[in-house]
Amino acid sequence: MKLALGQSFRRLGRLGRARRRLLVRAALTLTASCAAVALLPFRTAIGFGSIGLKRRSDLTLPDCVWAVEAAGRRLPWRTMCIEKGLAVQRLLRSAGIDAILHYGARNGPHAGKLEAHVWVSVADEIVIGGEEAPAFAEIVAFP
Repeated sequence: MKLALGQSFRRLGRLGRARRRLLVRAALTLTASCAAVALLPFRTAIGFGSIGLKRRSDLTLPDCVWAVEAAGRRLPWRTMCIEKGLAVQRLLRSAGIDAILHYGARNGPHAGKLEAHVWVSVADEIVIGGEEAPAFAEIVAFP
């Protein structure tokens, strides 16, 4: 459920400066990943998060995941696992954390339609998209 705009601004005002900056950065990264998925061919869009590892920064894994999830709840459009996964992967890799994006598929339980899912892992531990990941067969992973 989307938060009321006034409530979102009040919560934003209560955040510290670093967390506020990270939330804005996550919102911009998530917006760019949404645009990439909507406008670019799949092979190009899926590479959005696969940037080279940068120098270690003060960003932490939990902070990056929190920021993308929080931004996704507040954007005026629905964000899907692929956009969130790309955004988390890009933020983590820009922080020097080796995040891997996994793309999987399955035959849907209803009507047998093909379904896809994206999740991100760090050191073989799923950090976002993990709830549904076990039900999908991994097709490819992107460093």
